[in-house]
Amino acid sequence: MIELKYGASRENPREDDAMRRFRGHRVGQFIHWGLYSLPAGRWEGKDVEFAAEFLPRIAGIPQARWEALANDFTLADFDAGAWADTAVALGAKYMTITTKHHDGFCLWPSAYTDFHMGNTPSGRDVLAELIEAYTARGIDVCFYYSVLDWHHPDWRFTLENDGDHAAFARYLDFAMKQLEELADRYPDVKGFWFDGTWDESVKANGWWTWEVEQMLKERIPGVVVNSRLRADDFGARHVDSNGRLMGDYESGYERRLPEPWNTGVAKRDWEACMTIPQASWGYHQGEWAQSTLKHPLDIVDMIAHCTSLGGNLLLNFGPRGDGSMAPAEVEIARGVGGWLAVNGEAVYGCGFADGWEYPGWGYFTEDQSTGRVFAIVTRMPASGRIRIQLPGGLALVGLRLLGSGAHSFKPLADSLVEVDVSGMRGVPVLGLETAERAGEGLREPNPDVLT
Repeated sequence: MIELKYGASRENPREDDAMRRFRGHRVGQFIHWGLYSLPAGRWEGKDVEFAAEFLPRIAGIPQARWEALANDFTLADFDAGAWADTAVALGAKYMTITTKHHDGFCLWPSAYTDFHMGNTPSGRDVLAELIEAYTARGIDVCFYYSVLDWHHPDWRFTLENDGDHAAFARYLDFAMKQLEELADRYPDVKGFWFDGTWDESVKANGWWTWEVEQMLKERIPGVVVNSRLRADDFGARHVDSNGRLMGDYESGYERRLPEPWNTGVAKRDWEACMTIPQASWGYHQGEWAQSTLKHPLDIVDMIAHCTSLGGNLLLNFGPRGDGSMAPAEVEIARGVGGWLAVNGEAVYGCGFADGWEYPGWGYFTEDQSTGRVFAIVTRMPASGRIRIQLPGGLALVGLRLLGSGAHSFKPLADSLVEVDVSGMRGVPVLGLETAERAGEGLREPNPDVLT
C-alpha cells in the first residue's frame, strides 16, 4: 500500500442514513441550464454540431459578447414548480442543477464574481426557488459545480511556471470561497456533483480536492460528494493510487454504462449520467440534436441496467433559454414516469441481485430491504418466452406481473423455469417468489451420468 495523505477517506461504502437514502433513489434528474441555453447551439445563424454548453469555445465567441448574453437572460418563462413537476412526472427522487458550468456564469448571486444571476434583468435567486419547489415535492436537490472556469483570469489548464502556480493558487481560493458560499447559503442541499477536474492543474492539487470534500461535510452533515472531485497525492482521479474509491460514489460513467454482466461494479456505489439527445447537455435547438432524442423505453432500459448493478441513473434535461422545459423532454419524462409508476417497486430501494446471473433478455434487481427479486424484461425474445435460471438451491413458487397479478410458469429443470411473456407489452416486470428447493428436484436425462 502506498502512503497517501489525500486518498480515499474510507475502505468500504458509506452506510449512514443520508447515503442509504441517496442509494435508494436510483433515478435522478440532471439539469444543465445557463447562458448557453439562450443561443442553444446556434451562433450567427449557424448550428454548431457540438454540445450546446461548449458553444463559446467551439464557436470562438469573444468573452465580452458571451458576457453580454446575461442581459437577455430574463427568465421570462422560468417556473421552478414546473421544473419540479417534470421531475415528479419522470419519477425522479433527486435533482442535480448546474450552479456554475465551464463558462463561469453562476446561477446564484455570488459575492466573488460579477458574472452571476443577480446581475441579470430578473435578479432572481434561482437556486433558492428550485430548492423550495423540489423539496415541497419530496425531491432532494444536489448542486453541480464546475471547477474548470473559462471566465476567471486565474484559471490554468496546466502549471508551467511560477506565474501559473501563483495564479492557480488564487483561483483555488476563489473556488473554495464560492463553495463555502453555496454550502452556507443553501444548507438544505443534499449533495455536490463536481466537474471540470480533469486538467493537469487540478490533478497537481489533490490536497485542495481533499479539503473541499472535508469542508462540505463539516458544513452540511450527511452531504454526498461524487468521485469526480477528487485527485490524490499523485494525481490519480476517482480511484486513488491504492485502488480505493475517493468521494462517496463513482461518477465516471458519462453517456455510457458498464457492461451488464460486469458485477464487480456493484461492490461500490456509482451513478451514470445520461443525455436525452445523443451528445448535448444544454438545450440544443439544431436538427443534429433534436433528431437523436432517446425513446422513453431506451431510458427505462438504462434505469433497469443501472439498478441491476447497484447504480443510479441521472437523466439530463436542458431547459430552454427562457426558462421553460423543452416539450419533447417533458413528454419523454412522462413516458419514463408512467413505467415507473407501475414498476417502481423493482427500482426504488433495489440493487444488485447477488447470485442471479445476467440473463440476456433483461435484468434482475433485488429489493435491498426485503430480498424480493424482480425480472425486468427489456429484450422480448422472438419466441415470446423467457427462461429464468434461479440460483442453485432455490425454487420458484410464485410469479406476478407488476401492475396485473399472478402469472403462470413452467418448471423445466432444477431451478430453471420458462415464462410465456408473449402477451406482455412495453417492458414488463415480474416479481419472483422463491423458496429453498425441497428434495432433489427435476433431473435431466443424460446417459453419460445415469447410474
